Amino acid sequence: MPDEHRLEEQFLSQEAERRISEKLDEAEKIEIDVQTDLLKIIQGQADGVSVVGQGLVIKENIRVQEIHLQTDSIAINPFSALFGQIELNQPVNTIARIILTETDINRTLASDFVNSQMQDFDLDVDGKIVSFEAQKIEIFLPGDGKIESRGRVLLKEKGNTRVLGYTAIACPRTHSQPAMLESFNCTEGGGISIEVVTALMQKAKELMNIPYFKWEDMVFHIKDIKVGIGSLILMVETQVKQIPSSSILPSS
Repeated sequence: MPDEHRLEEQFLSQEAERRISEKLDEAEKIEIDVQTDLLKIIQGQADGVSVVGQGLVIKENIRVQEIHLQTDSIAINPFSALFGQIELNQPVNTIARIILTETDINRTLASDFVNSQMQDFDLDVDGKIVSFEAQKIEIFLPGDGKIESRGRVLLKEKGNTRVLGYTAIACPRTHSQPAMLESFNCTEGGGISIEVVTALMQKAKELMNIPYFKWEDMVFHIKDIKVGIGSLILMVETQVKQIPSSSILPSS
């Protein structure tokens, strides 16, 4: 019986790998393990799903160096599962460890997908609106838990538009300390007023304190961030309403 159960797991796992791989532009490694057996499939249950991937690239040129993901027990559609497709009957909680390299992050920031999501954001500065439009953003990971950002934005205030270049060094929040801004320097455009800086820092604080992020059928909660030399490690809790398919992976 254990061997038979393992064959069922292998069938579902291999089919899930095939379906996910079809939606990726590139995958150095993708392993999916569906933990179940025939009786549980018929009952619409599975003990969980684990995913290990390396060098994953989705359609919008977004790359992940490494991901390890494990779900809780899940309720699945037994009929679709028998044909090798996992459809969730209820949302499932997952925990994921994701590694991004400095190159991955900057490749993502330059992608059409991210550029299409980047919109102007407005600040209320003493009752007047000041707008920022991102032109170019680069991230560097020098180590010591620090993230350096260099970029250029269009600053729109008092009816005028000008280019503003900057460099900033920050430390993400950890279990023992809040997010910290170590330095902010203007490198192009003549600088900005103290009032704009104050409003900008308040906006950054609001963004960093957002409890979760939503994308399509997924809710992400970043539990921990570790910054190394050239890489970023994220521990993420996710609630998934449906296993990724062509309906939620970006298409070309």
